[in-house]
Order: sequence, then structure tokens, then C-alpha cells
Amino acid sequence: MKDMDVVVVGAGVVGLAVATAWARKGHSVLVLESESGPAQGVTSRSSEVVHAGLYYPTESLKARLCVEGRERLYAFCESRQVAFRKTGKWIVATEDDQIERLEAIESQGRANGVSGLFQVDSDQVRQSEPDIECRAALLSTETGIVDSHGLSLSLLAELEGFKGRILTRHEVVGLERIRDCWRVDARHQEEVQSVVCGILINAAGLDSDQMAALAGIPVETSGYRIHLCKGDYFSLAPSAPIELSRLVYPVPAGAGLGIHATLDLAGAIRFGPDAEYVDARDFRVESEKAGLFAEVIQRYLPRVRAEWLSPDYSGIRPRLARPGEAFRDFVVAEESAVGLPGLINCVGIESPGLTAALAIGEYTLGLV
Repeated sequence: MKDMDVVVVGAGVVGLAVATAWARKGHSVLVLESESGPAQGVTSRSSEVVHAGLYYPTESLKARLCVEGRERLYAFCESRQVAFRKTGKWIVATEDDQIERLEAIESQGRANGVSGLFQVDSDQVRQSEPDIECRAALLSTETGIVDSHGLSLSLLAELEGFKGRILTRHEVVGLERIRDCWRVDARHQEEVQSVVCGILINAAGLDSDQMAALAGIPVETSGYRIHLCKGDYFSLAPSAPIELSRLVYPVPAGAGLGIHATLDLAGAIRFGPDAEYVDARDFRVESEKAGLFAEVIQRYLPRVRAEWLSPDYSGIRPRLARPGEAFRDFVVAEESAVGLPGLINCVGIESPGLTAALAIGEYTLGLV
């Protein structure tokens, strides 16, 4: 492989957005992906929700890059004819003691620069969505859904239009700083090939901590260790007498945003994810969980029945926060401070990573 200006490890939506940002600036860019094609890891198992940016501490990367990334994403999809829909979402308080938390979410969203937020009462919700039962709700009109695979393929097409390249089935097995460059060793079938680059960008999703360690980062002491957090999804039977025009989220509690109702671009309804820390990458969804899902969902959609729910799919978040830890921000950092110049780590890019992807790409340009 010939020398490159930039090598990106990982061809999920974040890796492709980063690679495209650098290629657009005139750099020679190579993306190395261990899977057989792009967007087959975390990206392929997301909820495909475009987040407004409500929940994250002001000035955190999650807040800043989500708000900027959402605007960039909608504009990108509009110009490239990538399927998306600005559905809006309800965040519903099902108990009176949750209304104060709902008001705090609105305040946080406004502090983060999110527009299109409206407090509504239960009657206003019921007029729009007769199947929802709640005490009050916050309407976020900027939330939406997107075809994440179509977005990834469009980014890949743009990357290749700027003469960037992707090599699939290339597993990175070695990273070494040599003088003022990085040598990247990648195994394809039984052969290990090497490429030298000036900038090395780790966007390896679930494997991003392993890539950081391979480059020389002590992941435990640096706080870069990934903790696998699994979320299952169930689909609602098409014959079920439930209709929704917007996404529906409960007031969040615990490790995630709660089991919420999302729509796909065809209008089908699915529920999830729950949140469970796991030790292994097992993507099976146990049908026995339908009853537990139904019990939670019935708090805001009381007509839902367990027999209407079928196992759909699951995803695993590359989470930096340990169980019980309230918040950890994205890591998007250039590592000169630890003696590894030219290495940019993108670690712990969970939700809202899809929404923030284009902003993350632009952000990395300013780190070197």
C-alpha cells in the first residue's frame, strides 16, 4: 500500500464522515475496515434517530457536536437525496413527579441551543396522538429519523469522489509511531500489509479502545476502556391498532433514554432499546422479554399488548461510562500530550454519534 496523508480505522458513519472531511480538504485518505463493507458495525444497529441535543451537559462535546451535527446532517441528506424525515418527538411524563424533570430537560435543551421545544399538556398530546397517555409532554420538533445505511453510502461516494479509498476485510493488527509518521499494519486474508501516514484516526467503534491500546494509549488509566451496553428492540405487529405520527420517549432514567417508540421511514413502529451491560457481543433478542417491554411501554401507550411485540434486533453501545456512572463525554482527541502526535482517537462514540457524525468529522480537522 502506498503512503497516505490520513488513515482512518473504521468505516462506520463516523469513520466515513471523518474520512470525507479530510479528503474534502485535499488530503489523500485511506479507510481500513475489518468487515466486508461499510457501516456494518454500530451504525447498522442504531435506532436511526436524529437527536435534537436535549440531554447532554452544555459545552460537552455530545451537546455541541449533536446540535451542529443535526443541522449538517439534515442539510447533507437534503442535498444528496438521502432519505430522512423530521418527525419530531414527544418526551412524556407519565407521573406528576416527572413534570419537574421534563422542565429541566427543556431548560437543558434551550441552554444547548436547541430550538423547536414546546411544553404541552395531556389534552394537547391526546388531540394529536390519541393512543398516548401522559400527564404532560415536551415536544421536540427538530428530532427526526434517517436512513443510516443510505447516509453511509452517500458519504462513501463523496469520499471516493475526492479520491479517497476504502479497503474492506482489512483488520488493523499493528500501529507504530515511526519518526514523524505512523505505520499501520493491516491483515487481509493471510497477508499483512503496511501503510505509512501522517495522521492516524481511530474511529473503530466497539474496538476503539483496542485500537487506542495498540497505538500506545494506556486505556485503563486514560479512561478509554469501552464498556459494552446492549439494547434490544421489539417491533409492533402491523395489525396492532396503534398509530403514532411522532417518536415517543419517556422521561429518561437509568443507563439510557428508556424504552421508547420509534418509527422507520416506512412508518412501522418499534420499541427500544433497553440497556444492559454485557461481557460479550451477543446480538440475540430473547422473545421472553416481550412482557417486560410491554409493561414499560404501557405506561405511555396503555393499549399495547405483549403478544403484539416481536423480537427485532439489538445493538451494543461503545460506552465509556461504567455501570452506575452518570455521564461520560465523547473522546475526540489528538494525542500529542501523551507523546503520540498525529493520532486522533474517537472513543466512546455512542448516541448521539450518528447525529453528530458530520460535526465530528469537521471537529477533527481542527485538532492537528
